[in-house]
Amino acid sequence: MPRATTRSQKPARGLQAQPSQTQRSQKRWAEEPEDEEEDEDEEDEGRNMDVDDGEGGDEAEKLKRAANALVRLAMFTEHKRVPLRRDEISKKVLGSNTRSFARVLAAAQHILHNTLGMELVELRSRAELDKETAPPNTNQDDLEEARKATGVKKKSAAAGSKTYILRSTLPARVIEQAALTREDILEEEAADAPSDDDDDDEVGGSAPSGSIISWCSADHVGPLGVLYVILALILVSGRVMGDQDLRATLKRLRLPAVGTIGFSAASTHRTLTLDAYLTTLLRQGFLDRQQVGEAKKGGNKGKRGRVAQADDEAGQTYEWRWGARAQSEVGEVAICQFIAEFMIGEDGHGREEPEEEEEGAGGSGAGRARTEKRRADKQSKLDKMAKGIERAAGGQLAEIM
Repeated sequence: MPRATTRSQKPARGLQAQPSQTQRSQKRWAEEPEDEEEDEDEEDEGRNMDVDDGEGGDEAEKLKRAANALVRLAMFTEHKRVPLRRDEISKKVLGSNTRSFARVLAAAQHILHNTLGMELVELRSRAELDKETAPPNTNQDDLEEARKATGVKKKSAAAGSKTYILRSTLPARVIEQAALTREDILEEEAADAPSDDDDDDEVGGSAPSGSIISWCSADHVGPLGVLYVILALILVSGRVMGDQDLRATLKRLRLPAVGTIGFSAASTHRTLTLDAYLTTLLRQGFLDRQQVGEAKKGGNKGKRGRVAQADDEAGQTYEWRWGARAQSEVGEVAICQFIAEFMIGEDGHGREEPEEEEEGAGGSGAGRARTEKRRADKQSKLDKMAKGIERAAGGQLAEIM
């Protein structure tokens, strides 16, 4: 399974999961799609973050306070899984001192990287994403037509989105090692586990994992898997997939429109319908939905609106693309690896351990040769599958942006 990107990076996701997860962070995937109002208490806290607040103090102290405030605001916003807007930073952190944005951001990045293993990254605009993922032989006229189809003005085509997300900076190998089960951690977790007499229901009843990063108690694995499948379907469909095609494919995968997606016991909502989950992914920025065709001229654009299957029945036609968060948190290369490993039927680890035991027991060169041959055959299959996915996507696959 790819990605340090789903490990909000998401988790990937990002979809990247972080090395430490609180019980509150476990609920972030199951938030109400329509719950977009900011809490009054958070507004009051935000007003107290102004870099001009406080009496006295030198510039270094003001910069430190502003950087800490930005880190705190970024973590609050990431908990809701929505991008942090530049104007929100100016309002709640910088106040009237908007020219200090670059210095405050650099100081906040230093804190995030050294303390939390994270970073703030700016999401790409729709025009930038189209340019990055366009086939090599695409000319400017084709890109201009794409901008018109998605409603992007030429004046703003080169501008960034001015929205930010938190992303893990931990190397993939560190995350992989942190997810392995260790006996000493397993024993400590078993000793700290609540007894049967305890009435604490907040934990959600998750079993000890024996690892530093526990996937069973991090981002919800089931909904995350559905997201990966949707991203994979869009990628191999040429990076654009019609709404009816997506729903028909999900139905064949036993996820009909009336079906539900289950979340963990720690979630505020145990299940979400497919439409509600798609709406959540739109709001979080993992997916982007655009209205196309003649219906766009007279109808509601509905770019960030609520998803409903009745839209197609009403004559509104939509197309699904990757959202900016998916490009920055998951990445096309990681999804390609996810597809290839699934199609080949090996996870890259399960069949290698017996081979190593055979090599150690026999100690012969023949055993080592067989092991190397199997690895080479597997890598050859992965490479061929990756080339096929790249052709289906219509161009070179992009790394995390």
